[in-house]
Amino acid sequence: MIVVAIDGAAGVGKSTLARRLAETLRLPYLNTGLMYRAVTLEAIRRRIDLGDGDALGAIAAALLFDLESTDGVAELSIDGSPPSPDLRSAEVEATVSGVSRHPAVRAVLREEQRRLSTGGAVVEGRDIGSVVRPDADVKLFLTATPRERATRRAIERRADPDAVGGALRSRDALDERVHPLVAADDAVEISTTGKDADAVFAEALGVVRERTEGQP
Repeated sequence: MIVVAIDGAAGVGKSTLARRLAETLRLPYLNTGLMYRAVTLEAIRRRIDLGDGDALGAIAAALLFDLESTDGVAELSIDGSPPSPDLRSAEVEATVSGVSRHPAVRAVLREEQRRLSTGGAVVEGRDIGSVVRPDADVKLFLTATPRERATRRAIERRADPDAVGGALRSRDALDERVHPLVAADDAVEISTTGKDADAVFAEALGVVRERTEGQP
């Protein structure tokens, strides 16, 4: 089974593309960002110091991550349940970058992500092709202009584009300090600016078909 790695910043269209590719390729879909959000949400609920890397690493290790079928596509489950809507709350959004910077957290989740994708998967995140699965059969790196990303995220969250744009800029600045976004050397870059979901999907599927020709 093949592994497709999709990396990119927030708002470039990773989730839409990853889920659709997973459905088409009949592979599990793994959103690694939700794993970091799960650790963040649990830490907030338990009032854990978000600067305590060891404590956060222990939370990451205690969470049960799995892939469970939803409408025919296996997706991430957390402690036996689908991801909670609270994972996308403003509080989690504002603090997840700080949680993800801790090596103890990243080490636990990196191994979990490798385990979950062992049998093949479409995996999305920020460092899948470069760190988590450098052996991926296909590596895609999505990009988009700041305006495009803000507009797309505003529609998704039903929020004001200007407010979303400011939040994305703050998130980008923090992410770049703690976990720079770098494309793998053999990744194929796809710009999603000015393209609808169908166009992005067609381009990405073409790359996948080319890179995996003859593979099961």
